[in-house]
Amino acid sequence: MKLDASNATAQQIMLQFADISGLSTSRTAPKRYLWTDAFAVCNFLELYHQTGDQSWRDLALRLVDQVHHILGRQRSDTPKSGWISGLSEEEGELHPTRGGMRIGKRLNERRPDERSDERLEWDRDGQYYHYLTKWMHALHRVSRVTEDITYLRYAIELAQAAHAGFSYAPSWGAKRLYWKMSVDLSQPQVSSMGQHDPLDGLVTYCELQAAATASGQADLPSLHAEITDLSAMCHGNQWATDDTLGIGGLLWDASRIAQLTAQGAFSQPGLFQEVADAALPGLQAVAGDGFMQLPVSYRLAFRELGLSIGLRGIERLSGLVQQAAGELDQSNRLQPRLEVMAEYLPLAERIENFWLDGANKETGSWKEHREINMVMLATSLAPGEFLKVD
Repeated sequence: MKLDASNATAQQIMLQFADISGLSTSRTAPKRYLWTDAFAVCNFLELYHQTGDQSWRDLALRLVDQVHHILGRQRSDTPKSGWISGLSEEEGELHPTRGGMRIGKRLNERRPDERSDERLEWDRDGQYYHYLTKWMHALHRVSRVTEDITYLRYAIELAQAAHAGFSYAPSWGAKRLYWKMSVDLSQPQVSSMGQHDPLDGLVTYCELQAAATASGQADLPSLHAEITDLSAMCHGNQWATDDTLGIGGLLWDASRIAQLTAQGAFSQPGLFQEVADAALPGLQAVAGDGFMQLPVSYRLAFRELGLSIGLRGIERLSGLVQQAAGELDQSNRLQPRLEVMAEYLPLAERIENFWLDGANKETGSWKEHREINMVMLATSLAPGEFLKVD
């Protein structure tokens, strides 16, 4: 698909999303979901970058404000009220991310005295670490585009809150991260750790710390202690996965590590090789499984689109590795791997075209996750701002 056609399609998708999610119209009550909205903010910024149309930038800022005033506050179906951080109304307005951000799930969180139900937990509110890191990244992009340091401060304060709430020291070994926490970050709802959460957190914290250092603002909080914790959590981990969304996440992290290393803002270049080594066999495995031939009812668009977004990041990796070859490719073996990865780039367009087909959007698998599918499809078509960390 040509760039101008991709851009036009992304615009149509994002205008529809703004309408049905209550962002651009008062006819619909706002429906906010943190993961979806993080991608949407980056999409609006990218469309602003491509077109120069101020209305896209305005939609991004309006979405940030809605997310903070909905997902940063207590649910309407609970006796509690106000900011989930417990701050006063005035302080909460100044620091809306200090208590983290709710996921935005359909059901309220599980009560402390309620038995855990794995099936129901997917529909219950709370906080997910990997959703918070996506929102940190979105806030950083807003800060860069608007040149307003306030949004970077929001992102760093969210990183501090997330790390304090999710990290813990078990009776053995290094610190770990809980998978899911309660709305107020007081107790874990799911105690296991997401496979890539420490990696995603480390790269995101380094992205924010680099931006803070470059800003010259001495009063911005430091994330050095949190980065040290996550560096230890990443040591010796296995990143390989055959999940399409997980592979896409690895490719995105590899792209961010390469960008940060080229900027002199990432001190663990060996991690790039680990992530690249883990992503390639996963990519080969899913491509060989023939998932593109599966009936649409067996497929989840947002997971496949996570892979296509990651593949879009490969397009810039080769140049970045050459730019920072001394740090990223110490053994001179990465370039051949990147060339093999590049062979899978056509898969991104195949995934996009499949989910652009109107017939495939009439299925239950699309409609059940409509907003997240729409927004991630738009990201794959116009990934520029989402893929940037500079």
